[in-house]
Amino acid sequence: MEYGPFRHLRVAVEDGVATLTMDRPERHNALNAATLRDLDRAFAEVETDDSVEAAVVEGAGEEAFSAGADLEEYAGETTDHDRAAKERQHERFRAPHDCSVPTVAKVDGYCVGGGLVLALYCDLRIASGRSTFGLPTAAVGMLPTGGATRRLVDAVGETTAKELVFTAERIDAARAREVGLVTETVPAADLDDRVDDLVASMAEVGSEALGRAKRSINAAVAAPDPGIAREREASLWWAQFERPERRDRVESFLEE
Repeated sequence: MEYGPFRHLRVAVEDGVATLTMDRPERHNALNAATLRDLDRAFAEVETDDSVEAAVVEGAGEEAFSAGADLEEYAGETTDHDRAAKERQHERFRAPHDCSVPTVAKVDGYCVGGGLVLALYCDLRIASGRSTFGLPTAAVGMLPTGGATRRLVDAVGETTAKELVFTAERIDAARAREVGLVTETVPAADLDDRVDDLVASMAEVGSEALGRAKRSINAAVAAPDPGIAREREASLWWAQFERPERRDRVESFLEE
């Protein structure tokens, strides 16, 4: 399957992994409306590509995953902006979360503002030790959006979320790992290999089971109470139990 064309995104599919590279290195991969549309379209294409078992999101260049929203698009009077269009733009941050395959943010360098929001919507976040993180929206007179406040609280808890937003300060990769903002930190020289190993491990498990497990976990996070989460989990469990993948893999395991 051929992806694109895109304005500010490069997509490569190899060995079951789709790599989505935000391609505005001269702007530290700032997320303008066009880039978010590209990401949304790319994830829609991932959904229809049966060869893809995982997706990796990264930033072009050597300085940033993404330095956040392109502030040129937020300047001017309120009347200069289409509220409905802005809301659609902000909803596009959810694309990695809603994608049926596992998504990994490969973070090297700046991961701040909207860049951090995008990373938070990925299932896993692997960062180089030289990366820095922050949500400095209040410094420019705004606040996080696109569901970012809920994602941030789920990741790091209320107190740390408030610290990051209230102070607009950046934290280093070690602190980000300590508070739960990222899944793992590795030396910059090892980042590519670590992400490759991670997606290779995912390829070893049942792809249908993995997809339903992601849906079950997402539903558990969004559920208003444990009972509803359990109902959704049970529905997905039985759907997977009926699949040949379950029968084949159980039989293979028992034969070892």
